[in-house]
Amino acid sequence: MNPWFTIARDAARLAAEAQGVVALRLAHLARGGKRGRAEAERMVTEKVKAMMDAQAAAAKSVLAGEQAPAIMKKTIGLYGRRVRSNRRRLQWYPWWPWA
Repeated sequence: MNPWFTIARDAARLAAEAQGVVALRLAHLARGGKRGRAEAERMVTEKVKAMMDAQAAAAKSVLAGEQAPAIMKKTIGLYGRRVRSNRRRLQWYPWWPWA
């Protein structure tokens, strides 16, 4: 099988998972207060760190002589782990007003 099909599938899955995290984060931000501000700050910090880590991993892979599909797979995997971690954290966080 063409490795780019696998990458496209994984990227589509990551996009769907990321949309769920966006929805959870919007709920936290809409709630406001200290937790909302903390979530907004955390969101920006995490995005910058994830981008830097992905660029470093891609650069390391390029220098190691890996092919483009392997580099893409590593990058998508790195973002995927971050997205799943955020989903688990946000999913069970008491953001609704009656908690």
